[in-house]
Amino acid sequence: MVTFNRVVLAGNLVRDPEIRYLPSGMSVTSFGIAVNSRYRQNNEVKEEVSFFDIVVFGKQGENCAEYLSKGRPVLVEGRLRQRRWEAEGVKKSKIEVVAQNVQFLGSPGGGAGKSAPEGTPAPGGETVDDDTPF
Repeated sequence: MVTFNRVVLAGNLVRDPEIRYLPSGMSVTSFGIAVNSRYRQNNEVKEEVSFFDIVVFGKQGENCAEYLSKGRPVLVEGRLRQRRWEAEGVKKSKIEVVAQNVQFLGSPGGGAGKSAPEGTPAPGGETVDDDTPF
């Protein structure tokens, strides 16, 4: 049997990224995004918002921590991971997205947010280009 685990999400950050370091020295950055979906129900357009926790490792995560902030639109590609733990005798779990690529899509509302200097490698080795048409 073949399994496949891949997710692509486009949304806006709901909180500023938080960076921490593992004992090995590897950086781990986490942030949340909101993704809007529209659907029609009884001839009425409804909107639904879903929230996702994102985790990014290494240099790519450091770039996210430095250049992203609440409200900024991003495109995240990665895989789903379920974490399990026990707290006070209660088993808990959480599904999060482990990002393999994060594309910065612009500043919130098209305003002048903090952006990477021109020519700065973005996650995935691409050059940051705020003129991206999507």
